[in-house]
Amino acid sequence: MLVASSGRNPWDVLFIDPMINILLLLNNVFLGYFGVAIIVFTVLMRVVTLPLTLRQYQSTRALSAIQPRLQEIQKKYKDPRRRQEETLKLYREAGVNPLGCLLPMLIQFPVWIALYRALVVMVGGTPEGMVSLAGRIYPWAYLYEAVPLRQRFLWLHLGRPDVTFILPILVGITTWIQQKVSTPSSAATREQQQMNQMLNWMMPLMFVWITLAVPSGLGLYWVVSNIIGVVTSYFVYGSRGLGWRQLLLPQPTARTVSQPKGKREGHVKGRSRSNR
Repeated sequence: MLVASSGRNPWDVLFIDPMINILLLLNNVFLGYFGVAIIVFTVLMRVVTLPLTLRQYQSTRALSAIQPRLQEIQKKYKDPRRRQEETLKLYREAGVNPLGCLLPMLIQFPVWIALYRALVVMVGGTPEGMVSLAGRIYPWAYLYEAVPLRQRFLWLHLGRPDVTFILPILVGITTWIQQKVSTPSSAATREQQQMNQMLNWMMPLMFVWITLAVPSGLGLYWVVSNIIGVVTSYFVYGSRGLGWRQLLLPQPTARTVSQPKGKREGHVKGRSRSNR
């Protein structure tokens, strides 16, 4: 198959064509429901990348654990070069790789792009897409039985953006929750807290904006992937792991733990009598 396609774009041969044929296979297995095929494909991708996801959570937790020591380095060393050297030294001692938190997302980017291109070809609804799809299917009669694909799933047209705005909203909500539970429950510095808060809002809004312009099948992939990520975080670390404490168990503020008014007044009066 690769030899016959040697004159084509390597990106298509190595990524888009295999994804198209896997989706066609899943579509036939699940009785022609292409939306279900996308959901199952998402689950399979999350299973394949599960070791990287667990490593990401471990790196995030490790970074959260050494935040007090990082804060001490920032306060102790004013020279930027010395501060960087001590920070890298601390990373080595703790066995922390800061890039480990970004690796799963970097791997997801090619999947998103390939899935976007595959959906345009498979359910884009254009004659050019149908001609291109015919040339991408592997020579197996079972795969050809999937064509034409069922483009409707629930309220969605999988090859077009969701005009009801329901899917973009679901993408934004699930992305926000995913960001929240994958962020350390405490940050050592105010700058880190501000950066986390900014990312927790920018990422969902960015994905909402993208979902408004891409096929709904890709938005469906994002929603299911986010839900799986949230569930994985909960089962691996529990409700108190990573950002679950902030999401489900808010920390009491100074007002909630303050003493009753009468008790405070008695304490003040007692101190004033003792001072006399």
